Amino acid sequence: MDSKLLEIVACPICQGSLTYDKTNQQLVCKFDQLAYPIKQGIPVLLAEQAVAYQQDKE
Repeated sequence: MDSKLLEIVACPICQGSLTYDKTNQQLVCKFDQLAYPIKQGIPVLLAEQAVAYQQDKE
């Protein structure tokens, strides 16, 4: 994921910053605990496409 893109994109719900989950290939809003898919290299930043995000605890 391009670091410059991560500086620009924001969560469509809270307008907060997103982080890249390399393992699951998705963008994550840690505040809302939501993950947004990346399809064919393009982030899908639609609230209705978000899924609940649960971080693995190790």
